Amino acid sequence: MEIKILIADDEKGIRDSLQMILNEEGFATTVVSDGLLALEEIKKNEYQLVISDIKMPGLDGIELLEKCAKISPETYFIVMTAYASVETAVSALRNGAYDYLLKPVEFDDLLHKIKRLLDYKKLSDENKFLRQKISATADFENIIGNSEPMKKVFNIISQVAPTNTNIFISGKSGTGKELVAKAIHYHSKRKDKIFLPINCGAISENLIESELFGHRKGSFTGAVGDKDGLFKVADGGTLFLDEIADLPLNLQVKLLRAIEDKEFLPVGGVKSVKTDVRIIAATNQDIYEKTKSGDFREDLYYRLNVVEIKLPSLNERREDIPLLVNHFVEKYCKEMGKPVLGVTNDSIKKLINYDWRGGVRELENIIERAIIFSAGDKIEVNDLADNVNQSISIGNMPESIKEASLIFEKEHIKRIIKKYDNNKEEAATALEIGLSSLYRKMELLDIPTRPMKE
Repeated sequence: MEIKILIADDEKGIRDSLQMILNEEGFATTVVSDGLLALEEIKKNEYQLVISDIKMPGLDGIELLEKCAKISPETYFIVMTAYASVETAVSALRNGAYDYLLKPVEFDDLLHKIKRLLDYKKLSDENKFLRQKISATADFENIIGNSEPMKKVFNIISQVAPTNTNIFISGKSGTGKELVAKAIHYHSKRKDKIFLPINCGAISENLIESELFGHRKGSFTGAVGDKDGLFKVADGGTLFLDEIADLPLNLQVKLLRAIEDKEFLPVGGVKSVKTDVRIIAATNQDIYEKTKSGDFREDLYYRLNVVEIKLPSLNERREDIPLLVNHFVEKYCKEMGKPVLGVTNDSIKKLINYDWRGGVRELENIIERAIIFSAGDKIEVNDLADNVNQSISIGNMPESIKEASLIFEKEHIKRIIKKYDNNKEEAATALEIGLSSLYRKMELLDIPTRPMKE
């Protein structure tokens, strides 16, 4: 891989000498004369290392370092200073610099630091891959459920994981599509290779082709060097294409050819690149309807959908909610150091009857919040978010319109009375009924007239 280095210094002699030395060592270098120009370069191109003077016009080295950390967090920084002070060096290191150099620069010292940095980067990348692997393996244990719908999912995973078959995962947001994809990969013959996820809907249309298939130097503005796409990086492993329904039509053709021919052409390339990847695709949309409307290629759909795994929503497996709640309580108690042991019966009833639009992800957020506010050893109803307490689960409403209306009316009146601190006159005004009518409704609906705690 070509290592690209950006040199920023307002002294031409230093820029030129550093560029000459580093070019001789095989690095690809770019030089700029101030911090603002350096920032523009970092925005346009990918650099593995920036060597920057601290004292520069426009934007000093520390400011450039801080801005670079937000724009390109994977880029390493070595700062140079003519002021041999501990304070300057410490300030740079505290702001995220990898190392520093004192002027006049000793070239042997610079090359030694760069070699050490590259060794560190290689080790860091390997550790990142191992952490990803370990995390994904553990995530299989986090696909929690004992309901019949989840047993079917586990059964399919165990059967398809050892094969090389392409998998299509469908399900609403928050159902755990990426967890299932990771579980398939790490229980497959490809488990020692990389698992690469990409969200097809989160990358702009003009960049996603380069992300998937790579590009060649000069193929477009900013393509200052060759870049491998994810199809090449994931060679031998698994590529997880999340939100596949958002992939532009022109790229659907190229993706189909890459899957069928096991080779692809990088942007601006003239020679095909061979690859061996397993494709796991996922979406929360009705992709079959998109094939009928012409927004998604039918031939690609059938190529991806050799085996489909339909993930049930949380509302379709409510019996798993107590298991999930216990898991999240244990997880966040460890993180926060709080002695919460579980939830009360009333709380679990609220959670089971809630209409979970956000799925497991929403449930996790609700439990994390409840633990923050919990003062006892169990999560009480009052610790739950207001939307849980004030909602009525549609899935548990009676079929009779009359009965459903009475339940809604009761919950609505209780909420308004609570909102106005049990002041019945204000509540009646808000409800646009008389005070005597409010009391009659409270008696009819079995709403206590004493101050309400809920």
